[in-house]
Parts: sequence; structure tokens; C-alpha cells
Amino acid sequence: MMDQALKFLLDTAFGLLTYAFLLRCAMQWLRAPFRNAVGQAVTAFTDWAAKPVRRVLPGWGGIDWSTLFLAWLMQFAWLASLRFFVAGGSFAGTVVATLALLALVELLKAAIWLLIIIVFAQAILSWFMPEGPLSGLLNTLSFRFLRPIRRIIPPLGGTLDVSPLILIVLLQLLLIVPVPWLELAALRAFGP
Repeated sequence: MMDQALKFLLDTAFGLLTYAFLLRCAMQWLRAPFRNAVGQAVTAFTDWAAKPVRRVLPGWGGIDWSTLFLAWLMQFAWLASLRFFVAGGSFAGTVVATLALLALVELLKAAIWLLIIIVFAQAILSWFMPEGPLSGLLNTLSFRFLRPIRRIIPPLGGTLDVSPLILIVLLQLLLIVPVPWLELAALRAFGP
């Protein structure tokens, strides 16, 4: 019972940090506005680590490498803490390398889930509050991914846009097929 409670606390703490750093990186990459409640909360929640790391690892090519590195580091620490505190494992050199690769795969999985949540929220809010306070942020974060689908399948009847549904199905397929294969490859890379 204590193992479950400890796992829950670790999942909550590291999950919040990982997703906050990942969202900050995505917002900067997609040039989303930070002058809203979500942008200000993400900035306040991540500035303590992002600002010092940015001095060493600056942004380049439109990507904020410092927050992406911090998201990976939180994911690595999350996996390491689960192995050490919950499973009672040790840390040999191959274990660290395996956890580093698994952290990359888990970060990819987290990015896919973040995009699913953003697209779903954007679609729901577009029905009820198309000009709501978060509509600009959600549209900016999802538009680049929805645009190619909208070119192929325009809104049905001029009003029903099925591109969010198609994108969510495609993202779910990524979670079902290639991501587990990558997880298995990461485990086998340094395994016996």
C-alpha cells in the first residue's frame, strides 16, 4: 500500500514538472502567446529551472533546448526514482543508459499525449466558447498539426471540422504501434 502511495506522489510531482517544461517548450516553438493564464502559470512554474539552464543551453532553431532538456531530465528522474524507491533497483552503468533512452521515449509519449489533450480541448472549446480566453493559445498550439489534414479533408458541409478527430486517431495509432516498439528497443539496447 505504501508503494502505491509513493508511486502516486512521484507520478504527480514529476508528471507536473515534465508536462510543464514540455508545454513551455511547445509554446515557445509554436510561438504561442504567453499573455494568458496558462502561459503565465507555466512561466511561473518553470522559471526557477529554465532561466539558469538557458544560460548554458540557449535556444536554437526556434526550439528552447533548455526547457526540452529539463523535460527530459524530469522524465529521467521520474523513471530513476520509480526504479530506486518503488522497485528497489540499483544503478549500474547500463541501467542509467537504459533509463536515459527510456526517458526519451517517455518524453515522446508525453508530447503525443499533450497534443491529444490540446486538440481535444481546442475542439470542445470551439463548440462552446469559440472566442474564449484560451482559444488563441489552443488554436496556436494545434493549428500546425491540423492544417495538413484540413488541406486534404475540408470541413464537411462547410461547418463540421473532423480534422481534430482524425489527428487524435493518428496520434493514438502512434501510441499503439511505434512507441511500444521504441520502448522495447530502448530496453534491449543495454539489456543482457
